Amino acid sequence: MRMLLWLLVFPALGLGAWGDSTWDETQATRMSDGLQDLRSNSSWLTETDALGLDDVFTIVSRKEWGAAAVGCSAQLTLPVDFLVTHHIPGLECHSQTTCSQRLQELQAHHVHNNSWCDVAYNFLVGDDGGVYEGVGWHVRGMHTQGYSNVSLGFAFFGTEEGHSPSPAALSAMEGLISSAVQKGHLSPTYVQPLLVKGENCLAPLQKASPKKACPSIVPRAAWGARETHCPKLNLPAKYAIIIHTAGRTCNRSAECHLLVQDIQSFLMEKLNSCDVGYNFLVGQDGAVYEGVGWTVQGSHTRGYNDIALGIAFLGTFSGAPPNSAALEATQTLIQCAVAKGYLSPTYLLLAQSDVIKTLSPGKALYNIISSWPHFKH
Repeated sequence: MRMLLWLLVFPALGLGAWGDSTWDETQATRMSDGLQDLRSNSSWLTETDALGLDDVFTIVSRKEWGAAAVGCSAQLTLPVDFLVTHHIPGLECHSQTTCSQRLQELQAHHVHNNSWCDVAYNFLVGDDGGVYEGVGWHVRGMHTQGYSNVSLGFAFFGTEEGHSPSPAALSAMEGLISSAVQKGHLSPTYVQPLLVKGENCLAPLQKASPKKACPSIVPRAAWGARETHCPKLNLPAKYAIIIHTAGRTCNRSAECHLLVQDIQSFLMEKLNSCDVGYNFLVGQDGAVYEGVGWTVQGSHTRGYNDIALGIAFLGTFSGAPPNSAALEATQTLIQCAVAKGYLSPTYLLLAQSDVIKTLSPGKALYNIISSWPHFKH
């Protein structure tokens, strides 16, 4: 019955397309809906004696597959609330011997080519039905920027194009997730926040499409900003400070326009601020809103306003993090700032709560940005 559940989910979702760069929104939606259906059946994950997990899968230890003597030291706080599932085309294997060789290749690629401390994933599943220990339950992986420190990353070794993982692999993945919940490594109410396309590191190289250098930024005129005159920022800025505005959030463009207007009015009229206070604001609609912009000082963090870009997420993120669209937009904005010379290449990324007494940017958001490049506690 357990295997049947997975077989109903994955073939319908087209797992064979995970490594296909031509994914469209319809495929992603189907995958997301299917994963949500699987999560909604979490009651069977909490049954302990009936599952017989030892019969579902076996874990091949690092020693057994021949892991190199490297390691990561950053620890996960368990149980984690998120699960991210990956697929690695070009890494197909159907026996423990082949899977072990493939995993050795992957570890070497991650360590030497990506300069990571170990293989990126917590566990990997082969078409032989084996579960292979990556960095394990307690160590933070490097699998998903923005989520690695608050999630477990599981990966299918890969399948031939157009095929789903083998029944043995699906059964093993099911058992692995069930075991993670039962043993307290993964919350019973876990969330799968985003879909991760295949990692093509060992697949034949394809011509990459050019990356968009900067996110689309909604200018001040578009959201109805008042005209102001504030001091100039010392460029390039040395810091990027992540903040949440607290209060309500917004999920649609019209909502966000009004919210940014309200924040500007409140800060100027009630707190005598020069302007909206932040260099940029990010909504749950995935858009970046120009605050005081690249060259003007904000009024967000005393002692840092003249040397830092203040980037504020619209809303409160103490309990739940911003959505993936907002997180991706912010990361792209930071990369854009460096590329355009507004932010030093050696910048430090700070949480507002690390430099002044405040709850901003909220625990859930803090946990995510602490895994981003240049983060300084």
